Amino acid sequence: MQDIELRTRLDQYYGQIKSVILDKQHPISGLLPASTAVTVHGNYQDAWVRDNVYSILAVWGLALAYRNLDDDGGRGFELQQRTVKLMRALLRSMMAQSAKVEKFKRTRQPIDALHAKYDTATGDSVVGDDEWGHLQIDATSVFLLTLAQMIASGLEIIWTDEEVCFIQNLVYYIERAYRTPDFGIWERGAKSNSGNVELNASSLGMAKAALESLSGFNLFGAKGSRSSVIHVIPDNIAQSNITLTSMLPRESNTKETDAALLSIVGFPAFAVDDPDLANKVRNDIIDKLEGNYGLKRFLRDGHQTALEDEGRLHYEEQELKQFEHIESEWPLFYTYLYLDAIFRDDTPQINHYRTRLDAVLVEQNGQKLLPELYFVAEDCVEQERLEPGSQKRIPNDNVPLVWAQSLYLLGCLLEDDLLRPGDLDPLGRRHHKIPKKPVVQLMFLAEDEALQQELEAYGVQTQTIEDISPVQVYRPEDIASIHAQIGKCEELGLSGRIPRKLKSLTTSRVYMMGKKQAICLTASFIQKDFS
Repeated sequence: MQDIELRTRLDQYYGQIKSVILDKQHPISGLLPASTAVTVHGNYQDAWVRDNVYSILAVWGLALAYRNLDDDGGRGFELQQRTVKLMRALLRSMMAQSAKVEKFKRTRQPIDALHAKYDTATGDSVVGDDEWGHLQIDATSVFLLTLAQMIASGLEIIWTDEEVCFIQNLVYYIERAYRTPDFGIWERGAKSNSGNVELNASSLGMAKAALESLSGFNLFGAKGSRSSVIHVIPDNIAQSNITLTSMLPRESNTKETDAALLSIVGFPAFAVDDPDLANKVRNDIIDKLEGNYGLKRFLRDGHQTALEDEGRLHYEEQELKQFEHIESEWPLFYTYLYLDAIFRDDTPQINHYRTRLDAVLVEQNGQKLLPELYFVAEDCVEQERLEPGSQKRIPNDNVPLVWAQSLYLLGCLLEDDLLRPGDLDPLGRRHHKIPKKPVVQLMFLAEDEALQQELEAYGVQTQTIEDISPVQVYRPEDIASIHAQIGKCEELGLSGRIPRKLKSLTTSRVYMMGKKQAICLTASFIQKDFS
């Protein structure tokens, strides 16, 4: 009887997800449009990388939920393969731009970035390198993070050595996010919409999460070998964490805060290790950006307001004040807060945001859907400015925003106990463990026996290379040269990591070179390189 009840509930979700998401998935390419809408604000029928990843999460979640049935009629397998098809479609589109990945590793210039969106039917480019804010590190990072989580859940997404090499190069693509300004999640860069890149905490946090998740991760899952393991330089993770912590609770130099930060303090990134800092970021966002219909993206955001000039791409700095208090409100961010409350097991907040979400659903063809945003009508602008929150807002024509609908359905699956948080986070990122006190071990290595005896006369115990055999000793440049070979793929025109001086966390590791252990000298042992 319980099995019948579970099947009925899952089949109800299947019907919703099929009509809202699966029926929009292109039968050949496997990609999803951000929406089927074509409005004065743009053509949403292209396949954005970020939107595709978030939009397929509900499909993946339902596939995991169907595993609880002994016989699901094949639906669990179909949903699983639909997920694999989309992720591999994104992989194919990005691999077709391997030359850009290779070039970007050296230049770090926006013009050389991977494209942020592709043609839904073919997976090919739809706009030129200089016609869009393509450098969006968070989009590439959320793809990598989700890839790792899905593989950890049992999906087989990566199939060949060439694909492993490409993912390794995507790690190199995002590894210096802590010092790579980008256009950010809103594809616009600085708040003034001037088209200038800046360092964004939401991009950096997502990159940190991806690097942590992929460090030592086997892309072939349980069937893989050492050749399919991804390597991440530990110093890049540490530097990302230091920079992120120093930036928060700000999003960037021009943005005091941004609703996009919800994606890194909670699901899916869980990138902020300090719970007090995560709470501060969350509370700042709620206090400054939450409204009756959703959250503003950031303060003085003119996008799709009644006063926005559709014929202009950029604003002057002094013009931004006209958007104060009338910024569009996005139900999308209620879904982040809803999921965040579920992962934190905060029942009052779960009920609060579920109620708010249900209140902003728009009914179309018998379905309740989330619009992209709500805006203030032009004739209500002055009254809204005088009394913020007093005027009724109108949903825009982009219904549903598939990304938002997917996260909403994912939250419903969790709240209805059809999924557990651990199903969506098999890597356990939601658990922030208290770091243990580091144990520092030093080994003094003498160049030869003569120096060893001389140092021993002064009470300094050392070892020689012969003493520690068969452990091998490498110089930092040797390790850097080896890293430069990891991810190398002639078929894709990809080299390995760009050689750079290695920092202390990378030299302070025990390596396995084949079947032998190896250690690396620190820079302090090499006088000509140490300053």
